[in-house]
Amino acid sequence: MKRSLFLAALATLTSGAALAQSSVTIYGRLNESVERQKVGSTSVTAMADSQSRIGFKGTEDLGGGLKASFLIEHGFNADTGSQATGGFWGRESWVALEGGFGRVRLGNMGPSAAYFATADYISMHNHDTGTSADALYLYPGVSTNTIAYNSPSFGGLTIDAQLGLAENTQPRKTYVLAANYVGGPLHLGASYVQGPGGPLEDDKHSEIGLRGLYEMGPVTLGAYYVRNEIEDATGTSKRNAYRVSAMYAFGANELHANVGVASKWKGGGQYSGNDTGAKQFTLAYNYNLSKRTKLYAFYTKVDNDAGAAYNPGRFAIGNALGDDLSSVAFGIRHNF
Repeated sequence: MKRSLFLAALATLTSGAALAQSSVTIYGRLNESVERQKVGSTSVTAMADSQSRIGFKGTEDLGGGLKASFLIEHGFNADTGSQATGGFWGRESWVALEGGFGRVRLGNMGPSAAYFATADYISMHNHDTGTSADALYLYPGVSTNTIAYNSPSFGGLTIDAQLGLAENTQPRKTYVLAANYVGGPLHLGASYVQGPGGPLEDDKHSEIGLRGLYEMGPVTLGAYYVRNEIEDATGTSKRNAYRVSAMYAFGANELHANVGVASKWKGGGQYSGNDTGAKQFTLAYNYNLSKRTKLYAFYTKVDNDAGAAYNPGRFAIGNALGDDLSSVAFGIRHNF
């Protein structure tokens, strides 16, 4: 009798463990637009992909407040079916352990926590993708071969810390520290990142950033400021960049506008010089057919000074120093 009760209890425990196995979710996005693009004096009609992707993520309850999780994400160009820039799982690929202490991840984090605390957070129109993406943010450092920590929330405040290891493909370590605060309609962020940057492996790129966003019913306003410094063998180049964005939502409709400014590079480094600044502005309209599908249209333009060549990407034509870029686009985005 005792043996039967023991076997029954063991079967119950085993059944409970089986129920705690990983749950896996498949998700993704397809985002395509038809655009009339102009670079310098050349115009072309093109189809542009805005970071289409497919991913797999999962969790497992380990008991005792611990949980394991993973995420792998593949980027592709839906207009051609080809792989996007980078490795097959180049967008993100990591494994994590989390509990009351927060979450520790190992792997490729995609853009750094500094980017998500500043530029990404106020990109409300098309998730900072395609030809209307932020052309002025510089993405300092690297996020592959990275150890990342996400803290629990302390009254709305969370802290992110990342260390990108120096390996053969990464000439120096990347250090990232970011803080995010959410208090009702107010969202604040701050970040610091230091790592490799620029065309020379010895260049050291540092950035500090501040971000704010406020929701007022149908109106959302956001802004960020970043200061970049690139140190090379000839000295240190410095610049400031700003962006302001706004959204007005009514029914299924959204109206968007944003303006960004990058100052000229100053100092004694190789990037310094007159006419190295740029401006960018975007006007956009979104119509939400559902929670997952939307139609959109936008006009975006990047005004480069004579010595600048900022480019948000996804233009069918490359640009030389001083070339301005613009695009009129009509697109559809579907999440699954």
